[in-house]
Amino acid sequence: MPGFVTILVFAGMFNDSFGVINNAILSFFGISPKAWLTDPFWTKTALIMMQTWLGFPFVFAMTTGVLQAIPDDLYEAATMDGASAFTRLRTITLPLVLYAIAPIIITQYTFNFNNFNIIYLFNNGGPAVAGSNAGGTDILVSWIYKLTMSSSQYAIAATITILLSIFVVGLALWQFRATKSFKNDDMA
Repeated sequence: MPGFVTILVFAGMFNDSFGVINNAILSFFGISPKAWLTDPFWTKTALIMMQTWLGFPFVFAMTTGVLQAIPDDLYEAATMDGASAFTRLRTITLPLVLYAIAPIIITQYTFNFNNFNIIYLFNNGGPAVAGSNAGGTDILVSWIYKLTMSSSQYAIAATITILLSIFVVGLALWQFRATKSFKNDDMA
């Protein structure tokens, strides 16, 4: 299912007035309704839950593939050498998994850093913040959109865009070098 459909479904579920989260789930457990769309804390909580829901299947599939690709010989040799289950996890599984999924984690981070769709479709960057044209859940990309489409502050938007691009590219390059991902040499 496309992400925008999922986001719109979640926006309806988290609606303060008629959403199933407040009216069915929280009331069933005796928890007072939350202001999912108007309180910055609860809005950010809902956004984190939605992004986790959207991103989990991809990361899970990639991690499962990496786990299945680890040779059984490594575990057998470690067991014969007397390694405990925790030692095998710490010295075999985690290093190999982290080595392989580091690019995936970096990609997910940079995607979430610039994920305009979830912010815009869920609540347009709201709730509003007094004295600011940026909303309580705006990220830089959605704020840039507001600067250009609502208030015509093109120079500020262009400056923020350039700085954001430099930051994201620099962070990605640093992470790729730090994790030694995409190298052709041996993993050891």
